[in-house]
Amino acid sequence: MSLMPYRPEPYVDFSQPGPAAAMKAALDKVRGELGRHYPLWIGADPITTDGRIVSVNPAKPSEVVGETSKADVALADRAIRTAAEAFKTWSRVAPEERARYLLRAAAILRRRIYEFSAWMCFEVSKNWIEAYADACEAIDFMEFYAREMMRLGGSHPVVPWPGEEAELRYIALGVGVVIPPWNFPLAITVGMTTAAIVTGNTVVLKPASTSPIIAAKFFELLQEASLPPGVVNFLPGPGGSMGDALVQHPLTRFISFTGSKEVGMRIFELAAKVQPGQKWLKRTVLEMGGKDATCVDFPCDVDLAVREAVAGAFGFQGQKCSAGSRLIVHQRVYDEVLERVCEATRKLTTGIPSETNPNMGAVIDDKSQRKILEYIEIGKTEGRLAVQSEIPAGDGYFVPATVIADVDPDARIAQEEIFGPVLAVIKARDFDEILRIANGTEYGLTGALISNERTHIERARHEFHVGNLYFNRKCTGALVGVQPFGGFNMSGTDSKAGGQDYLQLFLQGKSITERW
Repeated sequence: MSLMPYRPEPYVDFSQPGPAAAMKAALDKVRGELGRHYPLWIGADPITTDGRIVSVNPAKPSEVVGETSKADVALADRAIRTAAEAFKTWSRVAPEERARYLLRAAAILRRRIYEFSAWMCFEVSKNWIEAYADACEAIDFMEFYAREMMRLGGSHPVVPWPGEEAELRYIALGVGVVIPPWNFPLAITVGMTTAAIVTGNTVVLKPASTSPIIAAKFFELLQEASLPPGVVNFLPGPGGSMGDALVQHPLTRFISFTGSKEVGMRIFELAAKVQPGQKWLKRTVLEMGGKDATCVDFPCDVDLAVREAVAGAFGFQGQKCSAGSRLIVHQRVYDEVLERVCEATRKLTTGIPSETNPNMGAVIDDKSQRKILEYIEIGKTEGRLAVQSEIPAGDGYFVPATVIADVDPDARIAQEEIFGPVLAVIKARDFDEILRIANGTEYGLTGALISNERTHIERARHEFHVGNLYFNRKCTGALVGVQPFGGFNMSGTDSKAGGQDYLQLFLQGKSITERW
């Protein structure tokens, strides 16, 4: 077998005429397909229900992106049982054959990358490069996991023993429930789903209710790649009653979730209770929140610190679990860094990504908008409002990029995940205090240190307690295979998505010995 070595998908430069023209053409194409209905899929059956999930453009809420049928508890049971039946055959398909489905799907997505990017501009208000990077990451997950399954498949050697043949094989778990978030509606949906199926499991995919259309498009892509019916079952529905039913079902073997700490904790609790007829302890793969810090030391490159802090805080409106929502700055450079961060923030543009290409789009919905604005008001009492960017008029769910200075490390806006474009700036006396503040939350997902002091960088390798640590760059933007992603503490189970350990979360080892 000859396959090119994995390498991350390259980005394009939208300041160049070619990529910009391709993106505009894709936006026009998608605009002509808005408002369609997408059914549920259980096995080979499309299902239309009376209930609907309507998805709108957050930057232009009067514009309906599409709608899906809404599943209920009865359909959840049917989907799990259908996946369990499909598991009997899919789990016996050769690992390299399962991998080729991913390689085929990745090739299709690569050819249609601008189209999928455009859907994200409409449905979740990503600007062009954020949307394109999301699609690149989806391709990367499939390419990387396909190769990983080829590595993990078959027999693995163990210590030889006289008179016996012994081997170790990795086998699939069973039926998994995949619950992805809306903020990386293609990349994380694709990564979680394809990791589960390439390892021989079958899946019930319950997409986020604010981004079901991109998930529907991904399901169509799997159909185009000729994935057998029942391997993935597409089941949009409410996260409460239906989500609970999926998690608690006795045939559910594992739950893969990315989202908030509160929902992740609930899934962890529900999955721990053994249901009547359940024959296993359910496995949970949980990626949850973060309250991530960009730390600016002395001495450092101030230009670099400002650029990376602003990018890490306000990329995709701060709606990333990895977003650098705390900026912890050494007192020797605090005033300069703060002034220049405010200057850069003031220049950020906000608009409608499906029409222009601003720095920021809208936040996901009106509920999120209200929550973030409430946190900004809280922040005004906990620190000093330093700057806010301009936002456009209209009914879009826009929130200004906001910098709040002189924040106490224990303030609410420095401890609670806001999930919006709000940056809390904290002054530290020295490097010891920088580390103490950085580690002083219940989370431990990502962190960045901007420093020219080698001894401080080496200390941070051991003492800055996060799952993804970056030096002299922003704390967002992990690449598949390069920076395996997952965090400590209340940031989840440190699953390391996009790493060599990840697929084994969906496998179990079977030791086989024959005595001659």
